[in-house]
Amino acid sequence: MNDLLSVSFFIPRRCSYGGGDIEAGKRSAEIELDDFFIKVQNIEKEFEKINKLLKKLQDAHEESKSVTRASAMKAIKQRMEYDVDGVGMVARFTKAKIEELDKENLTNRQKPGCGPGTGVDRSRTSTTLSLKKKFKDKVTEFQTLRESIHQEHRQVVERRVFTVTGTRPDEETIDRLIETGDSEQIFQKAIKEQGRGQVVYTIAEIQERHDAVIEVERKLLELQQIFQDFAILVDTLGEKLDNIETNVLAAVDDVQNGNKELQIAKKQQKSSRKWMCLSILILLIVIAIILVAVLKPWQSIKGA
Repeated sequence: MNDLLSVSFFIPRRCSYGGGDIEAGKRSAEIELDDFFIKVQNIEKEFEKINKLLKKLQDAHEESKSVTRASAMKAIKQRMEYDVDGVGMVARFTKAKIEELDKENLTNRQKPGCGPGTGVDRSRTSTTLSLKKKFKDKVTEFQTLRESIHQEHRQVVERRVFTVTGTRPDEETIDRLIETGDSEQIFQKAIKEQGRGQVVYTIAEIQERHDAVIEVERKLLELQQIFQDFAILVDTLGEKLDNIETNVLAAVDDVQNGNKELQIAKKQQKSSRKWMCLSILILLIVIAIILVAVLKPWQSIKGA
């Protein structure tokens, strides 16, 4: 699909109004479309907030991978939960604003000259759909973050066990640690050999890390659902808009081809008239010559 905010769609700045004060109608339409794009810009600012919060979450996740103290892990967990909640608030607000644009687009179609398929309607529809696509694309970014947190949690736990015990844990052991966060039983041998004080920090850190991953993943899944609500709708509308744009461009091509053929026909018509006049002139000359040859007017003059 063409970039929905590109110049591939002609974006008129007004609707055409029939009757009444035409200039006043144009000014009103211009104001309404300007208001529409102001709302679009405000929504874009909300996307910027989401991007900043996503970056904070990514940075916090990177920081968590090198943390070895439960207290530090707890602080990171609290920050991540706060930021995920912040994304949820912005996402719900943004979704509501996009839905408002949808309703306004439907209302705008009732105005003369702004119905389905018109330049103004295509502009509003394509711009709104572009916002929906951007909203939908955030699903992938937060899903990638969630998967990264899950996968790298597994790697960190494996390293912690190896550091304390000196042996690589098997898959079943790691799965149990990830699922329960209970690592004390696994470290029983290390506790006996090194003393509980040497191992207790690792046990607490693994438990805190487990709690953080479980809670952040839960919140990210809730957030993903907010974004996901737009996914099917965007795909369906995008396909329809592609068809509309294709039909519009095809119609433009047909008009242009029709104009070319009309110009050719005019040239052919002019050429035909030229040859017709020339043919008539030649015919008149031939007839004159024949008449002169038959009548021989010079003989009549001599006889006289």
